[in-house]
Amino acid sequence: MGSHTTRAASGAKRKGSITMDGLTLFGLFAVTAMLVFYALEPRSPWFILWFAVACALGSIYGFLQGAWPFGLVEAIWSGVALRRWWLAARSQAGDHPSNSN
Repeated sequence: MGSHTTRAASGAKRKGSITMDGLTLFGLFAVTAMLVFYALEPRSPWFILWFAVACALGSIYGFLQGAWPFGLVEAIWSGVALRRWWLAARSQAGDHPSNSN
């Protein structure tokens, strides 16, 4: 009966603690980066590019953990963000005084 109590006590410890594997940490990083870079987008086109990279990481995470619809949607968002970065960078380059004739 003593071993049963020990197993129950160790099970209770596991239920109260949070453990994350490498894939979960990777997903947490990707989604956090997406949030941060999305919030910073108005400051510079470079943050739009980093948002696109973070979306690509989120896509990789989605496919690796088996949620292919999430991976697909994040891949699309990455493409949309890359296009927005390209347009914003071109627009900013066009506003540069050295480009005016």
